[in-house]
Amino acid sequence: MTDAQHSQDFGGLKVLVTGGASGIGRATAELLAARGAQVAVLDLNPEALKDGDTPLLAYRADVTDDASVREAVTAAVADLGGLDVLVNNAGIGAQGTVEDNDDDEWHRVLDVNVVGMVRTTRAALPHLRASDRAAIVNTCSIAATAGLPQRALYSATKGAVYSLTLAMAADHVREGIRVNCVNPGTADTPWVGRLLDATDDPAAERAALEARQPTGRLVSADEVAGAIAYLASPLSGATTGTALAVDGGMQGLRLRPVGQ
Repeated sequence: MTDAQHSQDFGGLKVLVTGGASGIGRATAELLAARGAQVAVLDLNPEALKDGDTPLLAYRADVTDDASVREAVTAAVADLGGLDVLVNNAGIGAQGTVEDNDDDEWHRVLDVNVVGMVRTTRAALPHLRASDRAAIVNTCSIAATAGLPQRALYSATKGAVYSLTLAMAADHVREGIRVNCVNPGTADTPWVGRLLDATDDPAAERAALEARQPTGRLVSADEVAGAIAYLASPLSGATTGTALAVDGGMQGLRLRPVGQ
């Protein structure tokens, strides 16, 4: 396949991206549109897309509200004329040990990060079943497979996303729907930027996060988008039930300290 053909591997496909107005979701929506897809974005703040040059459909949706999700998915699919790919990217973060968040916060983050994916997938499945190139990609995290300090609640939700991905892949493989997830390391996104800005020494905290990844830098949103595109592409038709790490080697590498 030539580079030109590869660059249009999403030609004719209809794609829905949740949390697609910023960060990884926006990078994904713009990349898939550039590769030929018609893309609709669901987000709490779809107005944020107005400053972009890529033609994207945008709908307001709250993934914690089933009626909101169903209404937005129905509208998006009607405007797209079908649905082939769902990217479940909407999510929020949380900090602290198991002692640091009360029950309400545990329920809130689980509701967004896990049940939010369930709601969106549930609404999308009837449409995906009508596609002959159907794929779902869930945004998971390195936190699902590595113990990170001060991330108990967040890690619990992403561990659930990882297991949910495997279960969904098993449930829907015979319907022709592939399900995979991408596991980013610490990514240079607006959310991480806000976390850094809230610390006493943002520069030192950023340096510590960069040093934690063997590549010595944060993962970019575009790099995660590239991995999502790989998993969602019809070129990856034999890939399902897979977690693809995009973490600068954090999960698998054990480097010796510099100078040793």
